[in-house]
Amino acid sequence: MSAFRLLASWLLAIALTLFFLHITIHPWPNPVPGYVKFYDAPGEHLAFSALARSTGITLFEPAGRFVSGVIELVTALLLLIPATRRFAAGISVLILGAGVALHLSPWLGRELVLPEGGTDGGTHFLVYVICLAFSLLLLFVHPGSRRSY
Repeated sequence: MSAFRLLASWLLAIALTLFFLHITIHPWPNPVPGYVKFYDAPGEHLAFSALARSTGITLFEPAGRFVSGVIELVTALLLLIPATRRFAAGISVLILGAGVALHLSPWLGRELVLPEGGTDGGTHFLVYVICLAFSLLLLFVHPGSRRSY
């Protein structure tokens, strides 16, 4: 059973690391404007711009976006180290839980408004919910250290 838990831990950690890299630095070609924290120009990120507009708190964009991006990159690094994986999964739960909570708040909403008109249909929210589930699962699946009493 521990081999399955170890494999599941690695798969979940790699999936979450790729997600955090995707939303912060986007290493793939032709990134979509409005979704990548360190790629977008100030005021261009869809979620953080909407939060800044609806709350009136200008710290959300670009300062809040930059701070959350740095925290996500550190979390991505810690997820790859088995000794810090459970701690990183806890941080990931906090980050993604805050994202889901903001999507459920009246300030952001479940669907993001796209620059060309229309909405994303809740795709951004759904991805955050799935990654939150992965983080919670990683908290329970990652094999802990054995304690002798």
